[in-house]
Amino acid sequence: MPAPNFSPAADRNKQPILDVLLKVLPAQGTALEIASGTGQHVAWFATGLPQWTWQPTDFMPTALDSIAAWVAEQGLTNVRPALVLDVMAAEWLPGDAKFDLVYCANMLHISPWATCAALMSGSARHLAADGVLVTYGPYLEDAVPTSEGNVAFDQSLRAQDPAWGIRRREDVEQQAARAGLRLRARHAMPANNLLLVWGKA
Repeated sequence: MPAPNFSPAADRNKQPILDVLLKVLPAQGTALEIASGTGQHVAWFATGLPQWTWQPTDFMPTALDSIAAWVAEQGLTNVRPALVLDVMAAEWLPGDAKFDLVYCANMLHISPWATCAALMSGSARHLAADGVLVTYGPYLEDAVPTSEGNVAFDQSLRAQDPAWGIRRREDVEQQAARAGLRLRARHAMPANNLLLVWGKA
């Protein structure tokens, strides 16, 4: 099996995110991860939340080997084989699978704005009645001054691709509301990031 890919940012933020998940999630459940990337997050969370069953996914088929490698390295039995999933697709998964958690980190600012509406509507379809969507990453907020670091990051993202950029939390809330989701909790995180918890309205 190829060696897993490594993201320094994912390594830095995995424990702060897990600390919040341990507070907001029940002891057991099923989780769908959108944009799993290297697989570091799902491997860490599956270790820290062993009573949860995890379904990692990614848009890029090339990511699946790295996810599998991290899972194998940790010897995890509560992570299902990773799947290719495009949030823009009309159907995410076969059938009507329901999850207690949909988790998506660091996707909205490195993909076109349309993916936000798709993430919200797809999550609403696949969340159990009491399930939550958790999004993590940088956001702009009307009532909160933007850090110099996030201003520079936003500029660098837009220079790479005009369709990218840090999203206004208020705009994301509007897209969530259209899908029948509302913001339940806002957690300030290290490095000017936010962890947002969404549930069915």
